[in-house]
Amino acid sequence: MPKYSIVVPLHNEQENVTDLYDRLKAVMEINGEGFEIVLVDDGSRDHTFNMLREIAGIDSRVTVVKLRRNFGQTSALAAGFDNSRGDYIIAMDGDLQHDPADIPMFLEKIAEGYDIVSGWRKVRIDNLWLRRIPSKCANWVMAKLSGVDIHDFGTTFKAYRREILEQVPLYGELHRFIPALASWHGASICEVPIRNVNRERGVSHYGISRTFRVFFDLITIRFLLRYLSRPLHFFGTLGMFSIFAGSGVTFWLLIEKFLRHSHVMAEHGPMMIFAAVLLLAGLNLLAVGLLGEMQVRHYHEPSRRAPYSVDRVLRSHSEEHTISE
Repeated sequence: MPKYSIVVPLHNEQENVTDLYDRLKAVMEINGEGFEIVLVDDGSRDHTFNMLREIAGIDSRVTVVKLRRNFGQTSALAAGFDNSRGDYIIAMDGDLQHDPADIPMFLEKIAEGYDIVSGWRKVRIDNLWLRRIPSKCANWVMAKLSGVDIHDFGTTFKAYRREILEQVPLYGELHRFIPALASWHGASICEVPIRNVNRERGVSHYGISRTFRVFFDLITIRFLLRYLSRPLHFFGTLGMFSIFAGSGVTFWLLIEKFLRHSHVMAEHGPMMIFAAVLLLAGLNLLAVGLLGEMQVRHYHEPSRRAPYSVDRVLRSHSEEHTISE
């Protein structure tokens, strides 16, 4: 069994596959300990998979996972984690903007006993307005909401102990928030500065829309960290506040009706509607909200249903086989 697993999701990266493999192999062979490289083809439409299949055919340390379509980076990473065998897992991007030469720094910190080692692009060279400023704002908000004091949540370049990853469900865009989710389980986390390298070949898959999706995920993370084990405290508080407010308005309308003999329908019609809306909203928060969140937890945690569909897994000296999810 390998000690280290290098997990790399790839999507239309035919220009970088060979160079990536050569550099990863060189770095890990110098390290001198057992390793494997798990390359995940996330629905590429170019020759990425064909090149990965050739590499797996000549190197028994390479595992190739081909997804049926493009599921996204988080799902591709989850597929790589599930098909890796190492005690320690290093995840990185496949566009060579993460320098494989930085891997020994991660291994050194993992050897010191940390559960998660996160890369930190301390000096960034990408676009100021489209990437650096939105990223800086997002990272600041993430650190405040999650309570995890790291500078760079966005980079995929991280090292993990396997037992920590097994406790964190991955779906949506949550790969960025693994340190925050793992902190709930008491994981020890540190950062190492990594090089920020410009993409030399291929086309970037980054868009400004990703920044907006991250902010939506922040709401999810905040909820999971604070209310994962007690969701009723969140929905119950809002629901009961709405119910009490509606009950208060209703009580006031009753006083107006029976003590002051007011014509409630004519004089306070909008308030009656407002009271009814508050009561119904409170009941909906208690019922629909709780049931919805429980459904999400049931889907992603107890069942551990995978958020991806694998087409095939290639290992050296073994036949390709089809997996139905």
